[in-house]
Order: sequence, then structure tokens, then C-alpha cells
Amino acid sequence: MDTNGLIELIARYKSDPESVYNTWFINGEERMKAFRGIRRGVKNTVDAIAAGTFPNDFKGSPLELVLTAMTEQKQVFEGAAHPFYWKPKLRIPDIYENQANKQKFGAFLQACVVATREDQVLAEMSRLGAAQIKGLGPAVASIIYFLHPTLVPPFNTAMVNGFNALFAAKIKLGSWESYLEMREVIVRSNEVVRDHLSKDLGAFAGLLFEIGSGRLVVAGNADGVLQQEKEKAEKVARARHADVVADEKEESEHTQMQHLLIKIGRALKYNVHVARNDRHRTCHGDSFAMLTLPELPPQTWPPEVMDTVTLIDVIWLKPGNGEIVSAFEIEKSTSIYSGILRLEDLARSIPNGACRLYLVAPNDREKEVMAQLARPAFRSDLEKLSLAFLPFKELGEHCDALCKFGDDHTILQKIARSFKSPGPQPQPAS
Repeated sequence: MDTNGLIELIARYKSDPESVYNTWFINGEERMKAFRGIRRGVKNTVDAIAAGTFPNDFKGSPLELVLTAMTEQKQVFEGAAHPFYWKPKLRIPDIYENQANKQKFGAFLQACVVATREDQVLAEMSRLGAAQIKGLGPAVASIIYFLHPTLVPPFNTAMVNGFNALFAAKIKLGSWESYLEMREVIVRSNEVVRDHLSKDLGAFAGLLFEIGSGRLVVAGNADGVLQQEKEKAEKVARARHADVVADEKEESEHTQMQHLLIKIGRALKYNVHVARNDRHRTCHGDSFAMLTLPELPPQTWPPEVMDTVTLIDVIWLKPGNGEIVSAFEIEKSTSIYSGILRLEDLARSIPNGACRLYLVAPNDREKEVMAQLARPAFRSDLEKLSLAFLPFKELGEHCDALCKFGDDHTILQKIARSFKSPGPQPQPAS
């Protein structure tokens, strides 16, 4: 396809309100939450391999948490974890039982974390490919994308199909050589049209994903598309629309829960801070910006911790000294991984761990939340924290009573479920 044709295709991609460009790529703060959490998760994976605590299975490993955070990123990374599942009959990918390969994988991740130049990252990818670790293919590139988004495009089946359709190529899924060739073409093409997309290669990868999933038809082939291809595109469009509608519903619930927590916090005479990317929101006529602090009081935290904590959904602080007494992460249908990490960062930064932390989620997700918290990668740290589950239904039903009869933040313990591990299902805190 010539440059003009590619630019026209990009224009259609960007103008579709339900394309991954609009539902994922330009969703700035939400994407940045994932980037920070995944980078930290990669470091945790490296540390576990170096310490000899990385398990002989994907389940329960810090790598699982990395991939879980990636799959939060809308449809574009759906299924990203599949290549890393341990398949015992085939003994792949061979990075769990084989200690030498595990060390090579850890060394690769560590080198990519500290790399600052393109040639360094490419050298490490070539080195990993040359190691020929059975079952460990270029799907790894999707992890490295979150470390170096301007250097490494993500990689999955839909993107490969889109690339082959757009460039009349024959890229193979499991071939490192094919991936590196594909990457070179993507980088060169993106340079030509970067003013229409982004330096971040995720935008171009999203374009390939839409072509490969059948949602976006290459213009030059539009007149000759078979009926079955049209039907496929229509089916993908219907499924995407359903996802977008569901996301909008969950976003509305998220805003409503934030509003309740703002209302309760103010009634208990606390100052309230909401995530910096949510201050523009309104609910039932109330402007969050008018009800909350414009920014957190100055702290002695490292800049990266401050960046993370300012994205926590709701924080209650004592007037005067600015002491943080409670923090809340409101979860939707995606993993709770990034929310837990933000609460952990906050708890570790506060002397004596005095802050009470809450994961706020729909009632029917309680078992899922507790299962996530019981993961080995979280359990030892979380047991040292004051962390509880706060259900949507009870928060909504008892909001007025909490505002009227509460003296301080401890009133929430009447409706919260404490985290206990291991043990039976949690009971309401006394």
C-alpha cells in the first residue's frame, strides 16, 4: 500500500470511536497505570528468578501478574497470557522447570529493564531468539513493549494477520526472525506516518490489530471483499460495540462509587483527594473538582511513588496535618492487579502503616477479589497491611447512615470484609 492509502486507512482507524485507538491507545492515564504496574511486575519477576523463588509453573508466579495486568488493556491484549501458560505434556514454554532457561529469561528481562538504546534492546531480543528456548516465542515482545513502547511493537495473532494483509507478507507467529523483520517494517512505516499516529508503536500495532481482527478493511481491497469477510467484520463490530457499552456502564458505576466515597469522607470531616485524571468528573450534579483537594499535600516520597499514589481513586486525609487515614481503589471487570500495587505503594510510604486500605468492587466479585489477594505473589505483603473488601451494594445502601452516624473512618469497618489468608470465607469486620 502506498503512503496515501496508509494515511487514509489511519484516518478511518482514528475516526472510529470504538476502535482500539480510541478505547485504549489515547486513554492516557489508564494506560500509564498499566505501564507502571507492568514495569514493576517485570522487576519482581527478575528478582524472583534471581532469588530462586520463581515457581515451576506460570500460576502463582509474578510473571502471571504481569500478564494479568496486560490483559486489562482492552481487546488488543486479550489472550496475551496464553503463550506463557505451562503446558506440562509439551513441557513448554521451557522457562519453568529448566533452571538454565529460567535464568536466561530472567537475564533477558533484566537487560531490557535497564536498556536505554534501541541497539541494546534488539541485541537482547536476538540473543533470546538464538537461545531457542522451546515454546518461548516472540509473544515476549508484548511484555517488552510496556518497557520500551517507542522501540518494540507488541505481537499477537491478530496483529500478525493484519500485518500480512496490509503488507502482503507471510510473517509466521512463532518465528523470532519473522518478528524482527515485522518490527523493522513497522518502525520504518511508522516513521513515514508518525504525524498521523504516534511515536508510541502501540498506535500502529492497534491499526494492525483492527485489520487482523476483521474490523478494518484495507481500502484497496474493499470492493472485492467476499460476503463472508463482510459478515466477519460486522460480527467483530457488534462484539466491539457490546464491549464499549459494557465499559461505559462500568465507568458510570466507578464514578458513582467515587461520589459516595467523596460524600462520606466529607461528612466525616476529612479532606478528600480523587485520582488526578478523575477531577473533571461530575455525578448527580456534583463536580469532583469542587469537592476535593486540587492535589495531594507535599510528601517525602520518590517521584515514581507520588505519580502512582496520585492515581488512587479516592484518599481521605485529616485536615491540618494532611495525614492519610484511608485509601480506596474501585475495581471493575478487569483484574485488580494495578489497584493493589497502587495501595501497596501508598502503604509502604506511610510510617507505621497507619492507613486503612480498601478495594471497592461489586458484591459478586468478592470471591474473585479474595482469590487474587490470596495469590502467593501478594499474600505475604498484604497480610502486613490493613486491607479490606468494600462491596458496592452495602456502600450504596448505607451511605446516608455512614454520613449521619459515623465519627471517623473506622465506621467503614461495619460494612467491610477483612482479608484473611488462608482460611474460610471472610466475615464482616467487627
